[in-house]
Amino acid sequence: MVDKPRGWTSHDVVDAARRWLGTRRVGHLGTLDPLATGVLPLAIRDATKLVPFLEGGSKVYVGAIRLGEETDTLDADGAVLHRHEGSLPDEATVRDALAGFRGEIEQVPPMFSAVKHAGVPLHRIAREGREVERASKRVRIDRLELLRYEPPRIEIEVECSAGTYVRTLAADVGAKLGCGAHLACLRRTRSEPFASAQAAPAEQLQQESERGGVEGRLIPAVDVLGLPVLRLGRDDTRRVLHGAEIAASGPPLRALATGSRVAALEPGGELLAVLEMRPGRRLRPLRVLRSVAGPV
Repeated sequence: MVDKPRGWTSHDVVDAARRWLGTRRVGHLGTLDPLATGVLPLAIRDATKLVPFLEGGSKVYVGAIRLGEETDTLDADGAVLHRHEGSLPDEATVRDALAGFRGEIEQVPPMFSAVKHAGVPLHRIAREGREVERASKRVRIDRLELLRYEPPRIEIEVECSAGTYVRTLAADVGAKLGCGAHLACLRRTRSEPFASAQAAPAEQLQQESERGGVEGRLIPAVDVLGLPVLRLGRDDTRRVLHGAEIAASGPPLRALATGSRVAALEPGGELLAVLEMRPGRRLRPLRVLRSVAGPV
């Protein structure tokens, strides 16, 4: 788990982790903009196959919004497009505006983002000075609190669904207030199920890598998935490795409904696969972490 420094892209962190751990098989769980800092979980080696099962968790951020200035990137890294000349809204008005964004809302992805239009990332189109129409998407804001009101700067904490753009939220708050706004700074404190206390700065991980100790920071994938655990026998292990269904039996599985998922361990205790309960009490492999490579 990396505490991403400001100025690094999420891909910069992945490249660094490849050097720290000596493997190309590294992926991240949830992009952070270069402006942002904080929790960036990484999946290493076989765990990269589990990213689809882990990246949908809720996120928590603390940050600051600068009222009265709009930028082309919607954050402090962009060029100022417009400055508000009038007075800024008072604290009560700001609180009322924030309350209107709680719950399910529609967001239009920013032009400076990795979302693709006709196969081309929007940020490339934006850097050419062009703007294209983007479809809105529904996101969820579970909590949006005003922590400090010191105009033109306000500090907020937001808990939201994966895929939420906090800089879009900042710009939309500014539009609702009628003064414009951009995201001044942002820190992710939680990316479910990971919290900031588990994250280490990049410099520290580099030092631990040089001493040969960074591998000790890896968290077993089965501990992260949060799924019921099933230890397989040799025959069922062989079937799962070949992509076949197995019968669901035993106390851990009795209460599981169709569609539920299970973390399957091979006889030695290593995570082998994620299985899904099918009709007829059958378990179907959704993701197998290793291929058939000899006797099992």
